[in-house]
Amino acid sequence: MSYFDNYNLKDLENLDLIARQVVEGFIIGLHKSPFHGFSVEFAEHRLYNQGESTRNIDWKVYARTDKMFTKRFEEETNLRCQIVLDISSSMYFPDLEGNQSLKVNKIKWASLASASLMMLLRKQRDAFGLSLFDNDVRQHTPARSSTSHYKLLLTYLDKAINDAKPDKGTSAAKALHQIADSIHKRSLVVIFSDMFDRIENPDHLFAALQHLKHAKHEVLLFHVVDKKMEMDFEFENRPYLFIDVESGERVKVQPHEVKKLYTEKLAEFKEQLKLKCLQYKIDLVEADIAEGFKSVLQSYLIKRSRMN
Repeated sequence: MSYFDNYNLKDLENLDLIARQVVEGFIIGLHKSPFHGFSVEFAEHRLYNQGESTRNIDWKVYARTDKMFTKRFEEETNLRCQIVLDISSSMYFPDLEGNQSLKVNKIKWASLASASLMMLLRKQRDAFGLSLFDNDVRQHTPARSSTSHYKLLLTYLDKAINDAKPDKGTSAAKALHQIADSIHKRSLVVIFSDMFDRIENPDHLFAALQHLKHAKHEVLLFHVVDKKMEMDFEFENRPYLFIDVESGERVKVQPHEVKKLYTEKLAEFKEQLKLKCLQYKIDLVEADIAEGFKSVLQSYLIKRSRMN
């Protein structure tokens, strides 16, 4: 059973509803997991730090728990997070219209993951912005924490899901350089992308990731893939017409004839990406669209805890 079988497909069109369900389910699971130490009193309190003013300590909570928490207010933000989403044509794979049995493609998965992350950030009173790119930066909003800002970003995500156009190329390197120059305060930059940007010569892409680190940002990169088809190349052994959705190039081939070379080249790129991320101290997570969003929210909380 797919993770998405738990949801009515029509509900997936409502980003706020699905994000709320994902986050609430995650928080419930967090109480039962080894990550119980993470604070899930997101909206109201944070732990008191020695030396702070005692003015905002919640003494009722102290009486119940013997721990000191300070009350948090709407305008407080502990963290700035810039969510960066690849909306190039390759992110619309697989084609949902061409296969009604499929429930999610890369862009829908990444948009739902982004919405869920924004919901979690809201609960923690953290500020968040959104950047969308294909061969250029198409949308870039600064980080804010208001409800109206959250709703505006949901409209951008909803539009991205439904904007399945061919020939939207990828220039992740160019876009990441622009985004690095546009974020003026130290932030956590969370990237959702398949990273399919001239993988035969990825140095320019690695330079852009390094730029984000040189700008003093923390970076969490979700490598969004359809693992079964894109990484493992699991196709039936019959002729297929493969179409490059960004260039329009077509090639007819038997999958078994090219599988070995294809998987080797992709594995080589993945290894390079992994090594560069280790070198630059970037957290890299392979995100399979057949799975749920636990890895996204858990990776974010781990990263956030290290930044405190």
